[in-house]
Amino acid sequence: MKSIKVAATHPYQAWIGTGLLDRVGEMTAALRSPCPVALVMDETVAELYGELVASSFAKAGFRPHMYRFPPGEGSKSFELLSHLLEFLAQKGLGRGDLVAALGGGVTGDLAGFAASVYQRGTAYIQIPTTLLAAVDSSVGGKTAVNLPSGKNLAGTFWQPEAVFCDCATFATLPRQELASGAAECVKYGMLGVSGLLETLTRDGLAASWMDIVPPCVAYKAEIVRVDERENGLRRMLNLGHTLGHGVEKLSGFTVRHGEGVAVGMAILTRAAERMGFCEAGTFRFLQRALDALGLPSTSPFSAEALADASLGDKKRQGDHITLILPRNVGSCGLYPISITELLPIIRLGMEEGS
Repeated sequence: MKSIKVAATHPYQAWIGTGLLDRVGEMTAALRSPCPVALVMDETVAELYGELVASSFAKAGFRPHMYRFPPGEGSKSFELLSHLLEFLAQKGLGRGDLVAALGGGVTGDLAGFAASVYQRGTAYIQIPTTLLAAVDSSVGGKTAVNLPSGKNLAGTFWQPEAVFCDCATFATLPRQELASGAAECVKYGMLGVSGLLETLTRDGLAASWMDIVPPCVAYKAEIVRVDERENGLRRMLNLGHTLGHGVEKLSGFTVRHGEGVAVGMAILTRAAERMGFCEAGTFRFLQRALDALGLPSTSPFSAEALADASLGDKKRQGDHITLILPRNVGSCGLYPISITELLPIIRLGMEEGS
């Protein structure tokens, strides 16, 4: 088992290993006295791990209350947030009690947001069961729900008490879901985690996730230490996300988050290379990694539709939006552009040819 410190305003540890679901109760009890705990999970995760984790909490003296909701991005809504908050109140949870997010990114965002506003702030822990949540959304304290206008437009920064990542849970993920998480690993390779793209290109989805998750989490933890509230450097972690969120929105969220991010990275890397911002050959290097993981590199939507959808992204400020563009594999930069420049850049990144 590995432990990585996240030195946010409220510091905590991210624990990464196998067999942690059996131990999450005792490990949480080492951090705080046993209390009521709302175990938040979607119905799929509940069937797989709900009783196991609830039992682990109960054995450690906690009093678990299980909250289940329908799986999918559609559950990241104010309607479900309101229902969850009412559940916490009906179960009598107080400010000194605990919320536990068991599952993927939707669960972590929803449960974290609920914890951040319930009684003006309740403690919570993250127990990611997907690769995507493990390397990205469970660490750093971002919480959110979606609005009709776009993804993650309402949310808070609220750091968890701890993160418990059991990599054994990845074995139950469908292939496409595992690949979606691997897209975030590709992102870290593009940003600067050395050797990551080479490993993913060589091993594909058969990669050893116990070797890949810790350096991704460590990289994000360092970014969070420097820029917890995303005022500068942390925006680099949005590589591929502006266009990726646009792809997700246009698909009615049938395209997975990581698949959208993969498309966003590919389009902007190709465009950056053609504009001379990026070292020649970077796009080809990226595409080999995406191909090895079974991830898309082209948009199913037109440049015009994608530009329009992407302008609803929260990184837009007035008539400008900030893009994250690669300089080469392992180095990226922030580029504020006028919103009128976005469509030509997307077109450039979608054009066929060298």
